[in-house]
Amino acid sequence: MLFAAAFVMATVPFTQRAEALIELDVTQGNVQPLPIAIPTFIGGTQADAQLAADVSGVIAADLKRSGLFLPLDQAAFIEKITNPNQTPNFQSWTVINAQALVTGGVTRQSDGRLRAEFRLWDIYAGQQMAGQQFYTTPENWRRVAHIIADAIYERLTGEQGYFDSRVVYVDESGPKDKRVKRLAIMDQDGANSRYLTRGNDLVLTPRFNPSAQEVVYMSYGSDQPRVYLLNIETGQRELVGNFPGMTFAPRFSPDGQRIVMSFEDQGNANIYAMDLRSRRTTRLTNSASIDTSPSFSPDGSRIVFTSDRGGSQQIYVMGADGSNPQRISFGKGSYSTPVWSPRGDLIAFTRQAPGGFAIGVMKPDGSGERILTEGFHNEGPTWAPNGRVLMFFRDTPGANGGPQLWSIDLTGYNEFKVPTPAFGSDPAWSPLIN
Repeated sequence: MLFAAAFVMATVPFTQRAEALIELDVTQGNVQPLPIAIPTFIGGTQADAQLAADVSGVIAADLKRSGLFLPLDQAAFIEKITNPNQTPNFQSWTVINAQALVTGGVTRQSDGRLRAEFRLWDIYAGQQMAGQQFYTTPENWRRVAHIIADAIYERLTGEQGYFDSRVVYVDESGPKDKRVKRLAIMDQDGANSRYLTRGNDLVLTPRFNPSAQEVVYMSYGSDQPRVYLLNIETGQRELVGNFPGMTFAPRFSPDGQRIVMSFEDQGNANIYAMDLRSRRTTRLTNSASIDTSPSFSPDGSRIVFTSDRGGSQQIYVMGADGSNPQRISFGKGSYSTPVWSPRGDLIAFTRQAPGGFAIGVMKPDGSGERILTEGFHNEGPTWAPNGRVLMFFRDTPGANGGPQLWSIDLTGYNEFKVPTPAFGSDPAWSPLIN
């Protein structure tokens, strides 16, 4: 089990709770980042000091990238934390305008495991808000950091975090006219990237199962398109079938039992659904147009897709059985790669118009369209499991240019480049790791 990690979690006892504990309201627009102090975690021994510092560094980076938190400069800290379990001097943190404080430590146990613990403090209420400790193996220290960041995020926002997740993407290397494309996977922050395929065949459009650590993707070998299911944990690969003429790789249904995809036939493309247990295929659209890029709503009742049936490529929504298709996009340009948010409230898309490509979102009825970012070539949005952040790829022009991964939150103000060993395209975000 390449990614299996055994965690023992315990709750650190709370101090007396106050009624005025802070909570960040993420339902409002233009949320001001919450100033949060994250001192370097304390190592149980001198040998643990660097690892403790690394854990707190990952936590701070996770929270900052979310756009909802502003980790304060440690140079401004007045109080030096030497015991993560001791009640801090709240006045020292009020002076520097910290509204929340995270203290913690990392200690290597006699059996070789790590114990990582943290406490979250409300500065103005003078109370502890949360506290937990984890036991795991040393190689899983980054995942512990992501889990702690998720716990802090959830306690302060009231919503599920997304840091303990991964992204599968297409790694691209070599000259621009002879790119080797391999399936790769990494942590959501770009760490721990590794290959899932060898690069012998062209791979395209990987998509995560919303309910399991499993990926469906297209592979082209000998000009024959094939669809595979890959179990990330075991590395086992299963052939779903050969589908000549398929234009886009499938996406899973919310329960992971079906996939929806597009077949091309005599110049037209229509959408089909397949039951993965019986391998039975059902046709959902039957038009003389090009219908592609289907994506299920999180409750499985509807499908969003693109079609040129109206003269240009636009976004449509229909029932999961293909009934009652309705156009929802009416902006300038053409639309592609729609994908439904895990929350169900928004649909992300790529829009091509004069001047470049844009990543945007709209409500499922087409209202409230907002562009989050624009550029030379932006494409392929994918949602974080909590529906608050998008990842996409941006191609840079020039002979030495290539695609790179970026993330952006729903405000459109917090955009970050996601590091990858080589060029990277077509990301797909996993659900939270179990």
